[in-house]
Amino acid sequence: MAAVEAALADAVAIADPLADDVARHLVAAGGKRLRPFLTLLTGELGDGARPELVDAAIVVELTHLASLYHDDVMDSAPLRRGAPSVHSVWGNSVAILVGDLLFARASSRVASLGPEAVLLQSATFERLCLGQLHETTGPAGDEDAVAHYLQVLADKTASLLATSARFGAWFGGAPDEQVEIVAGYGEKVGIAFQLADDVLDLASTGDESGKTPGTDLREKVPTMPVLLLRRRVARGEASAADAALLAALDGDLTSDETLADVVGRLRAHDVLTETRELAARYAREAAAELAPLPEGPVREALEAFATALAHRAA
Repeated sequence: MAAVEAALADAVAIADPLADDVARHLVAAGGKRLRPFLTLLTGELGDGARPELVDAAIVVELTHLASLYHDDVMDSAPLRRGAPSVHSVWGNSVAILVGDLLFARASSRVASLGPEAVLLQSATFERLCLGQLHETTGPAGDEDAVAHYLQVLADKTASLLATSARFGAWFGGAPDEQVEIVAGYGEKVGIAFQLADDVLDLASTGDESGKTPGTDLREKVPTMPVLLLRRRVARGEASAADAALLAALDGDLTSDETLADVVGRLRAHDVLTETRELAARYAREAAAELAPLPEGPVREALEAFATALAHRAA
């Protein structure tokens, strides 16, 4: 990870001073580096020492960083990783363009890994875009909103985690069947990860999460607790308090006091418990994907991560 961190700093360096400042902003803010970590970890299923592993780890982190620059513009998020979001400092246009520059850097790096890696990266990028598109447009016609949202999470979040795991096992030299196993794990653990984020967006403080609680609510970005509440109301299974809460969520949330009120009401609602339970279910399913792997520290670490995700939502 130290090698990845050093290489990442070099990968975002740009000769243009403005672009360089903007590109380094989120790297300097830190982050979990979950995707490169997953690449390096699954690389240990092979020999774990191939130089391509660091390049693959840089590719997935650059792709993730670039998507954050775009996402924060679309969501009007004021904070990212505890720091002001890029668009709130430099404006939407600069954030979008530098996000594009980071995607270009990811493309340049993946080209060194060969045509199959380029194809996988492009397929993953397509899923990221489709996930964002479908989140923006919402479910079509009579499509179930909860199922639609789970597919959004699969495309927008889980696809890159699956690719991170696949890249690691692949470039680490693991057998093909193990490459497929960890990719399946990445898909499920990615959905669990995002559902846990939906919980934390309501249940944690801004100091804990690095984001303003309820930002998604204010920007009318769908989250699982709200979708579950909306489904109750649509089915006629809701109480008067549920209907009133949904009306407040659909109303004007520009006031900090109003936003804090609806966040507090959702924190106390059992739709948050349902979301926690759903996150835990996907985490358990992710861990179950690993059963065919040989016992050892890699499998144990992957299982522990899935378990930690379930507890993260608790």
